[in-house]
Amino acid sequence: MRMFKRFSQALSVALLLSAFPISAQANEIPANFSFTGSGYGHGVGMSQIGARAKALAGESATAILNYYYSGTSVETATDTQILRINIGHLLTSAKIRSDSAGAVFALYAGAVSETGTSTAILNYPSKTTLNLNLSGGQISISTLRGSKTTQIASGSVFTLRWSGTRYMEGAPAVLSVTTNNVVNRYRHGQIQFKVVKDKLLGKRIEIVNSVRLQDEYLWGVSEVPSLWPTAALQAQAIASRTYALAKAVRIRAACDCHLYGSISDQTFAGFAKEGEPKFGVLWKNAVDSTIGQIITFAGSPITAYFSSSSGGITETSEHAWGTATPYTLSVLDTASVDVALNPRFASWSRQIPQSVIAAAFVLDDVVSLQVISMNPAGTVALIQATSSTGITAELRGETFRSRSKLPSAWFSIVG
Repeated sequence: MRMFKRFSQALSVALLLSAFPISAQANEIPANFSFTGSGYGHGVGMSQIGARAKALAGESATAILNYYYSGTSVETATDTQILRINIGHLLTSAKIRSDSAGAVFALYAGAVSETGTSTAILNYPSKTTLNLNLSGGQISISTLRGSKTTQIASGSVFTLRWSGTRYMEGAPAVLSVTTNNVVNRYRHGQIQFKVVKDKLLGKRIEIVNSVRLQDEYLWGVSEVPSLWPTAALQAQAIASRTYALAKAVRIRAACDCHLYGSISDQTFAGFAKEGEPKFGVLWKNAVDSTIGQIITFAGSPITAYFSSSSGGITETSEHAWGTATPYTLSVLDTASVDVALNPRFASWSRQIPQSVIAAAFVLDDVVSLQVISMNPAGTVALIQATSSTGITAELRGETFRSRSKLPSAWFSIVG
């Protein structure tokens, strides 16, 4: 009788356990995943940390570029093109204001081309805030001066010009543009506000600053510290000019722009860069002293990829993104793993939340990660995730590091 009772209890426990999925019993879902690695960015093309080290060692800008972009030359080209730089993406609201004394502003309905003229629907002085709000699929514009709000107009496209630019005479003005609670300042060109339809979010506002490549744009590119050695600044100026020129061939519908003003392309900080106390002039001098200079391969401008640092050897575009370019071969980049030269990213460790990892693989959850293969430069080529239900998914290493916000694809999984 006692034996039967024990058997009955054991059978009850077995039946109870069988009511739950085996995966839930066997696979605990981690709250975080841990990684260690080195380098920052995709590591393709010029390493900025490496460029600085070479400049400190006395190498010229041309020598630096020839090293990181294999088989290339530095030539001179026209760089007076007008670029459309996206400075506000997928917005529902924004604010524009300038406190520059004596400055005046003109708002136009519709798109006004570089050489076009039109009649302003509003002329207003400095210390007036221009408010943009998405309402009913249109941009609703109002002004705020003191405590008085005035509704101005509603439409799908507007153009803003201000004094001290190529378009208007008068006192120079620096505009403060607030988007998503972040304030950036702009001095040159003109600004356009336009409604664009996003596939997922529907109608949104895009803000674009039209500036001249030669100076107005490059003066505002903020990719390296302005106090770096001259040769490193010049190498960056030439690479940035070349990259922008390669992107100037078409306007992207998603942003109504040639380039994003963010790390999606290269960081455009506007007046904050050229106006840096003490050091801003050093960056402007690097831009001006290399006027028109671009990097070419077989006589054509290259797409001059660059990033902060690597894992000790640069990556190829083929292994990073699947498209080979003859000028992005892997080269040694020992400065990137030198703690003295790259204190933040010579080595690093990160913990990434479960939610971020799962989203990267488009899985409900992830219980384990496994590196499937490595590239010759030491980056992760393929990484596989397994969910609690046994579903697996694979990603290219560069795609995974981008989605998971890891500093680079030179990483290892801890544990």
